[in-house]
Amino acid sequence: MAFTDLLILFFALLFLRFWWRYWSVTGGGPKNLPPGPPGWPIVGNLGQVILQRRHFVFTVRDHLRAKYGPIFTMQMGQRTLVIVTSSDLIHEALVQRGPAFASRPEDSPIRLLFSVGKCAINSAEYGPLWRTLRRNFVTELINPARVKQCSWVRKWALENHMKRLRREASEKGFVEVMSNCRLTICSVLICLCFGAKISEDEIKKIESVLKEVMLITLPKLPDFFPVLTPLFRKQLRQAKALRNKQLECLIPLVRNRKAFVESGGNGGPEMASPVGAAYIDSLFGLDAPGRGKLGEEELVTLCSEAINAGTDTSATTLEWALLHLVLDQEIQEKLYKEIVEHVGKDGLVTESDVEKMSYLGAVVKETFRRHPPGHFLLSHAVTEETKLGGYTIPENASVEFYTSWVAEDPALWDDPGKFRPERFLVGDGVDVDVTGTRAMRMLPFGAGRRICPALTLGTLHVLLSLARMVHAFKWLPVPGAPPSPAETFAFTVVMKDPLKAVILPRV
Repeated sequence: MAFTDLLILFFALLFLRFWWRYWSVTGGGPKNLPPGPPGWPIVGNLGQVILQRRHFVFTVRDHLRAKYGPIFTMQMGQRTLVIVTSSDLIHEALVQRGPAFASRPEDSPIRLLFSVGKCAINSAEYGPLWRTLRRNFVTELINPARVKQCSWVRKWALENHMKRLRREASEKGFVEVMSNCRLTICSVLICLCFGAKISEDEIKKIESVLKEVMLITLPKLPDFFPVLTPLFRKQLRQAKALRNKQLECLIPLVRNRKAFVESGGNGGPEMASPVGAAYIDSLFGLDAPGRGKLGEEELVTLCSEAINAGTDTSATTLEWALLHLVLDQEIQEKLYKEIVEHVGKDGLVTESDVEKMSYLGAVVKETFRRHPPGHFLLSHAVTEETKLGGYTIPENASVEFYTSWVAEDPALWDDPGKFRPERFLVGDGVDVDVTGTRAMRMLPFGAGRRICPALTLGTLHVLLSLARMVHAFKWLPVPGAPPSPAETFAFTVVMKDPLKAVILPRV
């Protein structure tokens, strides 16, 4: 080989060495990013995550957090992710320095399609539009007076729920928990949003479409390589078709409600809430900064957001809670006795009753701790380059808060892997602040400025539904098919094998 060939080969190898080193280092260096796993050229850590053949949640939980500590960096294609896992750092970012970490990263074309360009509470950037949408939501849907005014909605939906459980148990010998709870919570939220009682078939259709929307908006390859977006035209066409399907489902409800409001409350029997009592009533005249009056697409997006966010999280929590009651009959019996003490064997559990049931509250809190609705918060973004934990957080980074670990940390909890509701009555859970304002030991609803605005309403739905179901039935495992606590990911972390249970009427 000629000398010039050797020289070319030497410089090529040297170039490749530095090129590899540049692309593979995710932390440290002159940028002072948090440490992280070495990546591959161009794709960073994305290829390694894909080869794990597990959802990203489980890779972080079972491997990366333990290896790289409370804050680490991953280069996922063109996106830099800073992942924060410790209680102290999450509190510093979201509470102590909330405004700096309160925005959202750029969205993919598919998510922008469904959010109508970030016109939604969850996806809007931190600023006037977000403040207006959130303030309106809190004022019009979850203030105490409105919650009390709409108590009939939960009564109606839960009556149908109990009838459906009895019918299904009679026909099959068991009930499927998740599908029934999803349908009931979805029916409540549809009525709260549109003020309408609609048929079970219509509710199922809307629920199915909105679940498809959640799944299609989960992160995909173009999220990490925006440069490749033009290659995914087929997926964008599928998303547009689903968006049209979503609009076809919900625009009739929007128009019916608008006609009802404009007529001063004259409408068909479908319209069950008086003018002003439905969430969408407040949106018809809302002047959104940078948007003006909202169109039908924006109205569909905002109502879909409320229904989606509340349905999946509440139904998932109910399924996990009932799993533990099925597996531990002693806990179930203790809960049943408390319910009977308050309403008797033949009474009806009301919303004011569940507020007084301390053990019921402990069971639900322990479910939130052991099985938080989301293991990660929705992605955050910093408004400008800042510091956290002594490291630099660049302006274009996505900041991911892995909050599930906070509730699993043995430094914060005694025997954290055990389901023990009593810890919230006499133990390490007494006076725990689930909002994370004072200190972070569990964060089922997030924290800081982006905390879930409907946390009180969602908790009420879980408390009331669980109390009604335990009061009416004894929950037992299906003979020969004990339930498994194995997990999988479907927008939230859910049971891999949906819970089936035998229910026996209380006598």
